[in-house]
Amino acid sequence: MISGGVNVVNKIGRRAALGVLAAGAAGVAGAAFLPRHSPAVADAVSAGSDWSSLSALLGDRLVLPSDARYEQERVPFNLLHADRRPAALAHVRTPEEVRACLGFARSAGMPVAARSGGHSYAGYSTPQDGLVVALDGLNGVEVHSDGTASVGPGARLGDLYAALARSGRCLPAGSCPSVGVGGLALGGGIGPLTRMYGLTCDRLVSARVVTGSGRAVTASADSEPELFWALRGGGGGNFGIVTSLRLATAPAPRLAVFSLKFPAGTTADVFGAWQDWLADAPRELWTNCTISAGEPPKARVAGCFVGSAAQLDPLLDDLERRAGVRPSARTVRSRDFLDAMRYFAGSSDKQGFAASSVVLRQRAEPTTVEGLVTGSAGLDVIVDGLGGAVGDIAPDDTAFPHRDAMATAQIYASAKPGAAGSATARVRRVRDRLRDVAGTGAYVNYIDPDQPTGDYYGTHLSRLRSVAATYDPDRVLAFPQSVAA
Repeated sequence: MISGGVNVVNKIGRRAALGVLAAGAAGVAGAAFLPRHSPAVADAVSAGSDWSSLSALLGDRLVLPSDARYEQERVPFNLLHADRRPAALAHVRTPEEVRACLGFARSAGMPVAARSGGHSYAGYSTPQDGLVVALDGLNGVEVHSDGTASVGPGARLGDLYAALARSGRCLPAGSCPSVGVGGLALGGGIGPLTRMYGLTCDRLVSARVVTGSGRAVTASADSEPELFWALRGGGGGNFGIVTSLRLATAPAPRLAVFSLKFPAGTTADVFGAWQDWLADAPRELWTNCTISAGEPPKARVAGCFVGSAAQLDPLLDDLERRAGVRPSARTVRSRDFLDAMRYFAGSSDKQGFAASSVVLRQRAEPTTVEGLVTGSAGLDVIVDGLGGAVGDIAPDDTAFPHRDAMATAQIYASAKPGAAGSATARVRRVRDRLRDVAGTGAYVNYIDPDQPTGDYYGTHLSRLRSVAATYDPDRVLAFPQSVAA
């Protein structure tokens, strides 16, 4: 999930937040429906399965449909999937409890999914009639003297940033404070520090994993190297359930954050200039360009600079010169690391939305893009810059397949449960047309059930399938867009 905002950010809605920053994401934290399960599984589980073993292990941390907490806890972040009814939610605190949950699901033949934050765009962390392995109890953060941090996958991003800041450290990640770290990191992790410090997955030193086959292993460069390769950008829920991550942090810098709002009718000029400006920008600069649909559309440019406002201002002047347009509002503020992340943080309230993505591999013709969103308001195209440190790592060194991309574009529209058809159709129309003019591929942390799995993994899909076959041979964690599907 992504979110961000500017000025009174905790009082604005998701679209306003996305209009300023659309970086980072909640990962595909788990699985959904397994094709090999019969429709009768849910009835059999609810009526006849013996939950006593898990109940004895977890106590009141096993939440069944009969429990008062169930109705609130089952609902994922994206309210379009609020009708999902899992068979149970298991709030785990140890790898042994994770293993027990996987064993139970295997024996019962039911779907099982890990939920680190519940922000899966497609609701895959809430499997219908399945077992949700809720990782909120695995939420510790410990910063070590060597600059690494041990982080539980259920730690929320806002809490992680606060813990790192107390030790004078930072980590490149997303912006929404309620996103779970596990899902975000495994799918890549794009955010305000991406161009300077890389993706979140690039910072992974090692991970403790309970595999789909039930083994507890440590994945690192020297231990289970193929699994380690896959965990860095191969998406969550494909190979096992991560129970802890060790991440390399960096000294926390001061940042200059900025927002430029341009007049309606100047979108093509601004977006064209922004693409060229991004290509020439130093890695200390991270930026996005948000194009909001309307008659005519509007463009906003936001981001941050690792350095001072005095160093940033000439770069912003250059963007204005290239566009030939002066912004109607220009804001630049110097902040420490934690204040900057809070500046970008948007609402953590659950909401309904339709979304999809395209990875931009070439410059998009700006008038064409403007034409895609000319019309009724209610849709945003948020283009997040890549490059810089992202391209320092060779394409095959990790599972993240978009090292050479210019940017990712998220197409987003608010939608109400039960009435999402129009928003979903509009998002996908814009996505398909954008693919035609800017490149192929998609970002797995913005997963869309309508897109082929290969769009997310590119040429790495075959290798990822081999890793999944090794660590989850019975496809316990398989779901419709998993690499094993």
